[in-house]
Amino acid sequence: MTESAGSISCEGLKVADMVQSGKGQTEAIERAPGIYESRGIGNSYLITTSEGDVLVNAGTLGDARRGRELFSRVSSGPIRHIVLTQSHANQFGGLEVYKTDENRVIAHRNYPEDRQYGEALMAHYRRGSTRIFGGMTGSVDDVMPTREVAPDILIDGFHAFELGGRRFEIIWTPGGETRSAVIVWLPRERIAIVGNLFGPLFGNHPNLNTMRADKPRSALQFVASVKTVQSLNPEQILTGHEDIRGAGHIQRELARIVDSVQWVHDRTIEGMNAGVDVRTLMREIRTPPGLALTEEYGKVSWNVRAIWHEYSGWFDPSRGTTELYGVPASSVAPAICELAGGAERLVEKSREFVAAGNPLEALHLLDIALVAEPGSISGSEARKQALMLLLEQGGSDNLWERMWIAAEIRDTALAGSRRDIEANGRRCRPLPSWCRSTAGVSLAQPRSGSWPCREEYVRCRGPRRRAALRSSTRAPVLRGPSRRPTGS
Repeated sequence: MTESAGSISCEGLKVADMVQSGKGQTEAIERAPGIYESRGIGNSYLITTSEGDVLVNAGTLGDARRGRELFSRVSSGPIRHIVLTQSHANQFGGLEVYKTDENRVIAHRNYPEDRQYGEALMAHYRRGSTRIFGGMTGSVDDVMPTREVAPDILIDGFHAFELGGRRFEIIWTPGGETRSAVIVWLPRERIAIVGNLFGPLFGNHPNLNTMRADKPRSALQFVASVKTVQSLNPEQILTGHEDIRGAGHIQRELARIVDSVQWVHDRTIEGMNAGVDVRTLMREIRTPPGLALTEEYGKVSWNVRAIWHEYSGWFDPSRGTTELYGVPASSVAPAICELAGGAERLVEKSREFVAAGNPLEALHLLDIALVAEPGSISGSEARKQALMLLLEQGGSDNLWERMWIAAEIRDTALAGSRRDIEANGRRCRPLPSWCRSTAGVSLAQPRSGSWPCREEYVRCRGPRRRAALRSSTRAPVLRGPSRRPTGS
């Protein structure tokens, strides 16, 4: 295993490149005559007309501040309408930048409800998002609005208007990432602006239920929404991140997306009716080569599980009676370790699994060992090695999977560092207050200038005074006697 925890990043992933593509943008991109794009965590599109302009999605707050400047260089006309294609922050976060008394914000009727539950679960969703996207999307202050801007017009299944010689049709697509998802269809130009209906990547398996903990999407509603786009026969599709062209190419790709997701759905239903458990179906269901989609954002196995739970809910009968109660399997971890002759015996066996190329089996054992002995340094080291092997075996091809495993490795390293600090506390003195870990644990600097403690490398981020382990992929590394970094 050649890759270290500190080298894990989103490098080489197309999604990550797209999310960060707006950072160096200096001018709006003309995607079609009079249709301009400002790139960002979610792209915004300005459609210009002789009677004023229409903005599709405001982007995040930071993206909107930059996008307004870019758009001002290509049009001096007022923005008459702002259309939100869904209720995520990379669509609505920058509304306050563009909203005036003279324009109208248009969204689907489900949008207020989406925003209401989003606000109610803000801490929960933010925790999940930060774990996966924190290093890519920047600070929350650059993403979220400082004030709520409510829509002026709430639509149902269809809404149309004319402006400056252009016709705009807004069509509800409930299979999108939120229940308020819509697309904007320009029939005369044959251009569909679809937001994140397909996710960030066109031709990728949809992520029907993200690890961030969004509400699950219906597979069949997704299929129906893609068929809606298909029926329009567009010559160009502008997604939340991509420009797809060519009527023939688009029709072939849309048909493949529809058939692939339908195939996964139908095989899952067949397996459920045959009494096959969900984890077996996750392992066994694979799309035929002709229906294969990329899996950088969504995955077939995850969608199998999402479809299962869409129809069956929370109860998994294959896990038995204990699934009905709040006592977890981890409650018997100390007893299992006692029967095994101690947690260290399980750690040793986990190393054998890693050596044999079976990291998941190793992690199952280590979950037991580290519950029984959370202070086990050897257990933490074995867990890190198992996670690194899992990453090498294919966990690096999907954005969510790669960044989750990277976060698990960082957490494991942080836990090991805490234990070392506790064990060597008398030999170490705390770092200055401006350099503390995100968990509130002060990392340590030895009095002698040597470093007896494991991986005590820290970084600090200016006014937030945050610190993390060397395992961070964005960290300037400080070694030996600490000094306050400059320019942060």
